[in-house]
Amino acid sequence: MKRQLMTLCMATLTVCSFAQQNLFGGQAPKSPEVNVDNTVTFRLMAPEAQKVQITGDFLPTQKVNTSYGEYDAPGVADLTKDDKGLWTFTTKEGIKPELYLYNMIIDGVKVTDPSNVYAIRDIANTTSIFLIGGDRADLYKVNKVPHGTVSKIWYNSPTAGLTRRCTVYTPAGYETSKQKYPVLYLLHGIGGDEQAWTELGRAAQILDNLIAQGKAKPMIVVMPNGNISQEACPGETSQGFTVPTMALPKTMDGYFEQAFPDVIKFVENTYRVQKDKAHRAIAGLSMGGFHSLFISINNPDTFDYVGLFSAAVDQQQKGGLDEIYANREQKIDNLFAKHPKLFWIGIGKSDFLYKNNAELRHYLDSKNFKYEYLETEGGHIWRNWRIYLSEFVPKLFK
Repeated sequence: MKRQLMTLCMATLTVCSFAQQNLFGGQAPKSPEVNVDNTVTFRLMAPEAQKVQITGDFLPTQKVNTSYGEYDAPGVADLTKDDKGLWTFTTKEGIKPELYLYNMIIDGVKVTDPSNVYAIRDIANTTSIFLIGGDRADLYKVNKVPHGTVSKIWYNSPTAGLTRRCTVYTPAGYETSKQKYPVLYLLHGIGGDEQAWTELGRAAQILDNLIAQGKAKPMIVVMPNGNISQEACPGETSQGFTVPTMALPKTMDGYFEQAFPDVIKFVENTYRVQKDKAHRAIAGLSMGGFHSLFISINNPDTFDYVGLFSAAVDQQQKGGLDEIYANREQKIDNLFAKHPKLFWIGIGKSDFLYKNNAELRHYLDSKNFKYEYLETEGGHIWRNWRIYLSEFVPKLFK
């Protein structure tokens, strides 16, 4: 413990020294640096460190066993130290276009890259990021196209007994037009919040670019906080700077599904939207896919488009509102009897929820229910969820 504390102090001093150097004309080492062949070089000045590593989703994965099953975790690589105390690592091969997340590990302490100002929070972890453009990853960039507006909006949820916050994307031209728009309700995973899809999922950039290319209809995207006991994301509530956690009350036990009509009512009273089934869609990742499934099957006349992204379809907690989860197969039958225009499933080949999704598909196949399915490489990761969003959105409201 004492060694880790000393290491953390040294890492902090290193970051502070970079800041001092920049104030007086010095320069921190460039990191990351994307080379012409799409290899990437990472650098860290830490003369006193004994070992420096890097971990990220651009590295080959490693298998990790948890109570939920085996899944792919980001790999780890060693940096090499020169005689001046500069640690360096360059990938062996060029990296495919994508948005990547990574951290440095200094003598066992995980930190963000001190030379990279671009970082985002995922639950309680802060990670550095970099983007390699090209192919699908160009959808994740801010390009020279008309841009929508992202707002953080508070609404009253009488069912939850709280004033809660959601993130709302309105397409370019919304403020000056008089037309009414369809709505996609986009839900995050466990531990996430109303900021997850815009920060980690690049939802606004994906929508801007697909709409500008004529591949998607202009639409409003509503991203609520799926943790029904929270007012909003950690640090932006009346509870102050609480530590983000996945172990939240009333998670996946029916209360969010029960309160979801409050979100729809607020949206339809506040925004210019088309208020019918044909112009409503719902989709989500992991826990959000779980919520999307049960919200849609408990309200079969509400959504014509349903998207399940690595959905945790069988992960409900016991002791909640059991009626939400009762008679699932009968409710699925009722949903398909209403002829939804699209029921879409995406899952990674090594996702720990693959079996659960295969069993859901087996049931749909046994009933000859029509659905679309996309299977990708990799596991339970944002890289896949960005792909699923960019594939799902162009299919909506046609």
